[in-house]
Amino acid sequence: MHDNNTIGQRRTLYVTDMDGTLLDLYSRVSPESASIIHRLSREGALITVATARTPATVVPLMRDCHTFVPYVTMTGAALWNPVDGKYGEVVLMPDDTAARVREVIESFGLHPFIYTITPDNRLLAAYHNGPMNRAERKFVEERTGLALKRFHLDNPGGMAPFLPRTILYFAIGDAEATSAAAEALTRMGGCAVSSYMDNTVPGMGILEVFASGIDKGAVVKRLASRLGADRIVAFGDNLNDLPLFAVADIPVAVENALPEVKAAAEVVIGTNDTDAVARFIESDFMTDCYAKN
Repeated sequence: MHDNNTIGQRRTLYVTDMDGTLLDLYSRVSPESASIIHRLSREGALITVATARTPATVVPLMRDCHTFVPYVTMTGAALWNPVDGKYGEVVLMPDDTAARVREVIESFGLHPFIYTITPDNRLLAAYHNGPMNRAERKFVEERTGLALKRFHLDNPGGMAPFLPRTILYFAIGDAEATSAAAEALTRMGGCAVSSYMDNTVPGMGILEVFASGIDKGAVVKRLASRLGADRIVAFGDNLNDLPLFAVADIPVAVENALPEVKAAAEVVIGTNDTDAVARFIESDFMTDCYAKN
């Protein structure tokens, strides 16, 4: 049943970040969380994720949840429909912008992963040229062999000034370098920039660069409107979740969230290793059901 209006309650879109929020300490959706989300989805709850991840990792992580609402992936650069297995609302970077972005990132000694998307909107290709640090090698090892992503390492084709159909530049490196690159790109303009600490590797930062206008919160707001949802409950832990909080009626931080994220939240729940997100959704959805029944 995919209609949470059947018993008269308001339509709420529940949208959660993944790493550090929905995912547990083993970077997975726990069996308990998956079971709760699956059951609520069958009862009509509108549940999705909004993440910097690509569908290549989101799809296997969410497999046991059996949700039906499109995922907001790559910080809003594209939606992924879990029903038909295809990207939607893809926003590509203009070629001239892609060339300038690459030049700036590499000027700070970073070697970015360059993500392109196939014309049929079903598969990502990730190019990387140059040496990789330990965090980058781990990143590749954990994702090699995934059905929806293909790595091209030190491929001559990846050396072009820009790659057609670029959707994302992604770099992992020294936090000072990623932060400085982000500042330079912001000054340059013409692109959307996200820079934050890698919570899994001390001293390392993450840099993400998209086409101009990409905003996780704005995409979630449009998705809610399309679904007929009049209320958004959002969950997060890191600075890149603040745009999501900005459009939420109820912003919810997990206990392990950064202080700035907790300060922006209306509610603080348990840590990400206690099934806190799924349990909050369950309580909120069922309370709403009973209140309107």
